[in-house]
Amino acid sequence: MHQNVKALLATTALFFSCQVMANGGCGFEDKQEGFIATCSEEKQEVILTGAVEAQKLVTELPEFSSGYQIYQVETDALAPIKAVDKATEIVVIIGTWCPDCHRETPRFIRIMEQVANPNIQVRYIGVDRQKQDPEGLAAQYDFQRIPTFIVLQDDKEIGRIVERPEVSLEQDLAKILK
Repeated sequence: MHQNVKALLATTALFFSCQVMANGGCGFEDKQEGFIATCSEEKQEVILTGAVEAQKLVTELPEFSSGYQIYQVETDALAPIKAVDKATEIVVIIGTWCPDCHRETPRFIRIMEQVANPNIQVRYIGVDRQKQDPEGLAAQYDFQRIPTFIVLQDDKEIGRIVERPEVSLEQDLAKILK
């Protein structure tokens, strides 16, 4: 019985401390996955929207920088990507708050640096938690999840990678661009 009272008191204290934080000016997302966001988490979160520079992601945001520094590109899979001789655009829709984007985007940036194909242009579009940006850049693409890598040739979509690759970014891109 004594343990039950301790558990009840601990739960009550946690509940009321959360209420104090909530009333202290912390905002909460409608569809947030976790139970509660602390004020310190919210203050540290950086959400970049609109056109985003790859170098800014990997130099200024630790969540992207660490993945960029350690990723080893599958160089064996790059030949089809390097061989692209047609004007190609890859639109990458990301959220700087998104764990999947923290994982995949730095890898993609590293891959594109190794490919160094002048026929492939990449645009990064940052979105907020509602998957929108102020300029409406992302709104012109049909997407639900992020990151979304949309490969275009002749202004037509020829393939995409959504959230995570089936095999690897290198192999999935090579398959799309063959």
